[in-house]
Amino acid sequence: MKQTDIYSNIDRLLLENCTLCPRECRVDRFENATGYCGIDAGFEIASICIHRGEEPSISGSGGICNIFFRGCNLRCLYCQNHEISHAASVSSDSGMDLGVVLDKISDILEQGIKSVGFVSPSHVVPQVKAIIHGLHTRGYKPITVYNTNSYDKVETIRSLDGMIDVYLPDYKYVTSSLAEIYSDASDYPEVALKAIKEMYFQKGSALITDDKGMAENGLLMRHLVLPGHAEESKMVLRKIAEELSTGVSLSLMSQYHPTPLVKNHSVLNRSLYRSEYESVVEAMEELGFRNGWVQDMDSFQNYRPDFSKEHPFE
Repeated sequence: MKQTDIYSNIDRLLLENCTLCPRECRVDRFENATGYCGIDAGFEIASICIHRGEEPSISGSGGICNIFFRGCNLRCLYCQNHEISHAASVSSDSGMDLGVVLDKISDILEQGIKSVGFVSPSHVVPQVKAIIHGLHTRGYKPITVYNTNSYDKVETIRSLDGMIDVYLPDYKYVTSSLAEIYSDASDYPEVALKAIKEMYFQKGSALITDDKGMAENGLLMRHLVLPGHAEESKMVLRKIAEELSTGVSLSLMSQYHPTPLVKNHSVLNRSLYRSEYESVVEAMEELGFRNGWVQDMDSFQNYRPDFSKEHPFE
């Protein structure tokens, strides 16, 4: 889908010789979608919907307007959004015109939703910018949330300064071999940390909320505890404490649930044990983290989307 006129000169050049994310595939995305993410220069979107399952400060009781992009620059074996994250999920008719995208978002904002979340946006940052600019042109100024796996380049995050209100980065691993095996990115630990440090530089440790507790600006870090890897999670927490601050808002997630893709995996083929999660929560408290959220052990039941439905999480 060629929509060259909606991008800035810099973003257009990036898409013509794509070095947007750490993969640096250097493909012309206006001509094809042969890069790692499998996405061209258009708006390959799986769902634009109201999502009520994010952290209380992100979605609250009313929900957030989440935009779920197709494709991804990681290949996490256990991805809960695997229906849309793999390049094979993109079809020739899955792209949208920017006007249609803005119409769908506007309809949701008119229902009283105040935030727009960009989910897995690392490979489509020019599209994110175009959507934000389009909404501003229409007179909408929603809270913008960058919901990322953190496999982002520092300069890409720097280009979002002033456009993104809330950064919602995941920090998955600190062990390169694990990142390679589980997400096909051995350099993930250092790349993600540098990207998150740029987010921290822009926002600091405080998560600013309104009188209803809804995030308006700041940084909220996420970490998903994987079965069999409680010690890795504890090392992630120590890295955050040492490299950033124990004052950052932290969401420690227990929602892991094995997808069909890992049913035969020797480690990832089961749900998280309560003892594993509780040991990580204890480590978080011992390290001195003082802002954030933990989850109930049955939370995975609320995070099993079906993207064949208009409302994947309902």
